[in-house]
Amino acid sequence: MQEYIQKRVLDICAYILETRATVRQAAQVFQVSKSTVHKDMTERLPSLNKELAVQVKRILDYNKSERHLRGGEATRKKYRENII
Repeated sequence: MQEYIQKRVLDICAYILETRATVRQAAQVFQVSKSTVHKDMTERLPSLNKELAVQVKRILDYNKSERHLRGGEATRKKYRENII
């Protein structure tokens, strides 16, 4: 794995662990695609540091489990703003 990719993987990992960010949020901050963030965290990170990979996986799984709630809240907010 190239050095700049390793650095990106570890930087994204640190960001997710510090902020509990979603894949989308991390992708926006690091200006890469969601697919890149997902691949970095699920495939590349375990080969660099298994312990960090487990911690990040917990956060990503939690975010995924709440995804439907966030979407519902965003829709509710959108329609409240259009009605008022």
